[in-house]
Amino acid sequence: MSNSFIQIESLSIRFSGNEILKGISLDIDEGEYVSIIGPNGAGKTTLIKCMAGIYSHWEGSIQIDGQAVPTLGSRTLAKLQSYVPQAEGRTNPLTVEEFVATGRYPHLSAFTSMRKEDYEAVNTALDRAGLLALRKRAIATLSGGERQMAFIAAALAQDTRILLLDEPSTFLDYRHQTNISSILKSACRDSGITVIAVHHDINTAAASSDRIHAIKDGQIVFSGTAAETTDIQTLEKIYDTKFISAPLPGRALPLVFTGDAS
Repeated sequence: MSNSFIQIESLSIRFSGNEILKGISLDIDEGEYVSIIGPNGAGKTTLIKCMAGIYSHWEGSIQIDGQAVPTLGSRTLAKLQSYVPQAEGRTNPLTVEEFVATGRYPHLSAFTSMRKEDYEAVNTALDRAGLLALRKRAIATLSGGERQMAFIAAALAQDTRILLLDEPSTFLDYRHQTNISSILKSACRDSGITVIAVHHDINTAAASSDRIHAIKDGQIVFSGTAAETTDIQTLEKIYDTKFISAPLPGRALPLVFTGDAS
């Protein structure tokens, strides 16, 4: 029996009779940065949503620190892990500070108001996300990158042991991609938070991750280190397309691109 922090065994799920995940098994250690990659429609987002408790009609087993996820109440699960969905232009009437404060909901009851430690958690999250200057701005007035930073700040304010993220930097400009990558790596390396992120960009995943898992047709088809993942033969098997590898001076890993070198 594995002693891993997160254990997923034989996870399967169907939608309208179609099997989306087919017996996924993963072990993830506490404090790891794990990336999930793979072609569109492979089941990456579905896996994250099963872990987050958004989908519950799956078969198999998901355990966190020895506790079966279906046996945990929603509040207990929310104290263990936070979830950041894809950036899709989401807006709401709250200010940045008010929105980030919603991340404290697992730590409050219906009859208690924010305490000193809750305000401190919000301020720390705003600072880590670089949003202190925008704290009084309405979420609706922010750019897409700023809104995504606010969602990540709310997840940090939730003060969980696990961050689940679904393509956190897709569609964002390079500055916000870099900022988000830095925040997530810091949460993992400095605070011991386990980060599990679906990444669309292979180079981003390779630069951040301790381990990378690739899903194809609902199954794990590869698990390895960043160096192993950037092997072009491996990538071509995962994505069924040609890749080019471009080593750069002073960079430990090559950059990889789709294309044909001929």
